[in-house]
Amino acid sequence: MSRTWSELLGDEATAADEPERTGFFGRMRDSLAKSRRALTEQIATAAFDPADDEAWERLEEALIRGDVGVPATVELVKSLEARGELGAFEDALAEEVEALFGDPPVLALDGSPSVILVVGVNGTGKTTTIGKLARKLHEHGRSVLVGAADTFRAAAEEQLEIWAERAGADFVGAPRGADPAAVAYDALEAARARGRDVVIVDTAGRLHTQANLMAELEKIRRVIAGRVEGAPHETLLVVDATTGQNALQQARLFGDAVGVTGVALTKLDGSARGGVAIAIAFELGLPVKLVGVGEGVGDLRPFDARDYARALVGAS
Repeated sequence: MSRTWSELLGDEATAADEPERTGFFGRMRDSLAKSRRALTEQIATAAFDPADDEAWERLEEALIRGDVGVPATVELVKSLEARGELGAFEDALAEEVEALFGDPPVLALDGSPSVILVVGVNGTGKTTTIGKLARKLHEHGRSVLVGAADTFRAAAEEQLEIWAERAGADFVGAPRGADPAAVAYDALEAARARGRDVVIVDTAGRLHTQANLMAELEKIRRVIAGRVEGAPHETLLVVDATTGQNALQQARLFGDAVGVTGVALTKLDGSARGGVAIAIAFELGLPVKLVGVGEGVGDLRPFDARDYARALVGAS
């Protein structure tokens, strides 16, 4: 059954968590339908014969085509072969996929205030992810301030301010073209003055190949670190599941530049490349903390490795 926001935030579970988790597995399963078909149609999981070398080759090919990546594919096949008797193949594969993700992650929210830096390229759904996360934090009793350090893209500030208002969060922005690091500084100062619990700092949807823009991100991070001890406590990278291996490359480069602590994987409902979550977690050691499977506020959820694995391979 799906993880709750209380589990992700390190809170005590409440009765309100139960309606949220009910039915989400079905939405996850629907969202991964394209990825599941790409995998299961090629390897015929229901009739998988572990004594057939060609079946193993088809499995490897299907996993790689599904953007699971070569290293994770090799590890999955090795683990499955080591089992000997597989039983129900879908269940065995789902268990091994789940195991690659390790322990369930939490969001680090023990700062004063806690600072979440959000990074990623254009078009990944970064602004909406911030808005939905701010709302969920607000619903769980955290006072939130959103800082709009994306001063490059037209209308970025206006869109984020609308989301902040919907989420019940304070907002700090600046004119277009202002120094993003200065906006982050102002957001932290405002949060401290007002006693806010969490600051979420948006950044420009920069191209990960542009060194000068990555340097700007590093500057924002240095400013944040200089104002609040241990900050940023989270650096979340928002990646679009439909981009497949490009998402893996983005995670690698952003991780090198700004020390990414977790991933929010969006647009899973429109992708046949949902296996990239496995590649990110296994190859880079980055926990997938959030997953987006639709446009509604309730469609941003804490990532649950067991639900994801079962939905991806068609296990019941």
